Amino acid sequence: MDVPSYHLNFVTEEYDENGMLKKFGIKYPDNFNYAYDIIDKYGEMEPNRRALMWVDLQGNEKLLTYGDLARLSTQAANMFTDWGIKKGDKVMLVLKRNYQYWYAILGLMKIGAIAIPATHMLTVKDFVYRFEAAEVTAVIATTHAEVAHYIDEADRQLGGVLRIKSIVNGTHEGWLEFDKEIQKYPTTMERVPTKAEELHLMYFTSGTTGYPKMVVHDHTYGLAHIQTAKHWQNVDPDGIHLTISDTGWAKAAWGKLYGQMAMGTCVFVYDFDKFIPENMLHIMEKYKITTFCAPPTMFRFFIKEGIGKYDLSSLKYCTIAGEALNPEVFNKWYEYTGIKLMEGFGQSESTAILANIKGMTPKPGSMGKPTPLYNVDLVDAEGNPVPVGEVGEIVVRGDYTHTPGLFRGYYRSKELTDDAWYDGMYHTGDTAYRDEDGYYWYVSRNDDVIKSSGYRVGPFEVESVLIAHPAVLECAVTGVPDPIRGQIVKATIVLTKDYQPSDELAEELKTYVKHNTAPYKYPRMIEFVKELPKTVSGKIMRAEIRRRDMEKFGNSEL
Repeated sequence: MDVPSYHLNFVTEEYDENGMLKKFGIKYPDNFNYAYDIIDKYGEMEPNRRALMWVDLQGNEKLLTYGDLARLSTQAANMFTDWGIKKGDKVMLVLKRNYQYWYAILGLMKIGAIAIPATHMLTVKDFVYRFEAAEVTAVIATTHAEVAHYIDEADRQLGGVLRIKSIVNGTHEGWLEFDKEIQKYPTTMERVPTKAEELHLMYFTSGTTGYPKMVVHDHTYGLAHIQTAKHWQNVDPDGIHLTISDTGWAKAAWGKLYGQMAMGTCVFVYDFDKFIPENMLHIMEKYKITTFCAPPTMFRFFIKEGIGKYDLSSLKYCTIAGEALNPEVFNKWYEYTGIKLMEGFGQSESTAILANIKGMTPKPGSMGKPTPLYNVDLVDAEGNPVPVGEVGEIVVRGDYTHTPGLFRGYYRSKELTDDAWYDGMYHTGDTAYRDEDGYYWYVSRNDDVIKSSGYRVGPFEVESVLIAHPAVLECAVTGVPDPIRGQIVKATIVLTKDYQPSDELAEELKTYVKHNTAPYKYPRMIEFVKELPKTVSGKIMRAEIRRRDMEKFGNSEL
């Protein structure tokens, strides 16, 4: 059997006369389990196929084949069972970009435990909330920085809820040594019975307001990501795919595990501490990355670094997600590389809902069209579909118990689940409009829309203009209370290294926006800052900027 086509056992696909995908669905046995039915199967059929290529800051390298992943994940499963971890237990993985993450999460899948990936940037307070909210009983963590100390302190504050604490790449007092212990366990095991629709994965969302919600997925989630990897990222089964993401975020599920390995692709992992554009470009050049996915901010940094200095000829396809894409970034990247950035849209709760899939002609700045897996619509506040050109909320029609690729609700919160799933639709909370060709264009989160003098201004459309100015590295557009207009548009801006804040520059930027978009959208207020407030996943926290401005300028009665 040809390994790269093995994924076809689990999907249904239909194409039109031009070879464009028009229908996509998933199929699976009742007992489907990604670790057994994808990874172990590949390990059996073609054990020497490359699965994971890892390199760290010091240049250390490690290559794991599908045979290695099958064997190591079985050893991990046997080890976890011996430690007393059982089906349904919640296990947090704080593993940065350490290669142990892959066989740890696969080992948890094999025994039916629920993995909770988390970023290494969390503090004691963050861990306290997550341990308590998710009923975490075991943690596997990196030796990086203060992670283990923070976990110990959080556990102490909760009275010792963690039964198991294990550390990779080193030692920590009172913790089990993952790398040493795993060697003791056998490479074979009896399959643990699991059901395809049982839970296996939980993510804490990186929302810009309130406490993070707990998104849960069942075993079928990994199959839905075949569409992500095959038809959006266009991964090559014999190539090397790089998605920039810490394993603590859902983006790692999108680009570093499920769909890619279901396609038999080699996933590349660069284990770095801080994103440095020239380092990443050097890695892409040296290891001949073939497909690549990153947020728009990173492409902006690449462009400003000067990508002409690097040989990126191995790169064949690039996708972009995580925040809306500015057309300026699209155009500059295409100018330098000849590659069109294929934008996609989705959430921790989903796989790719909208995308410029393989074969489509992207419109710069558009998220593309609904992917064939989903029934997508734009609706108004009453749930009615909106016409072409009108802004509405992005929704997916279905229900949270059976819609492939979508989450199975928010853990321990029927209220939050009911707030998102109602009237036969999942409400994303993101707004967009659809053009006459069926392409979707991002506007904002529902609570980010600025209402000024009767106009509705989406922050992204103003940010797209500002970011094209050479002085602007990053920016966030928000509304500030105003007694006359209700709100005025404000831009909070981080400058590039060649510019300094001044009143003259502020006026120049205002004029620049007036000349490049509808004049009513221009920022009447500009603030220059050293950095923007962001979530630990790197998303700009407009809500925090609004909060700070409210303290400065007060509220207005609208």
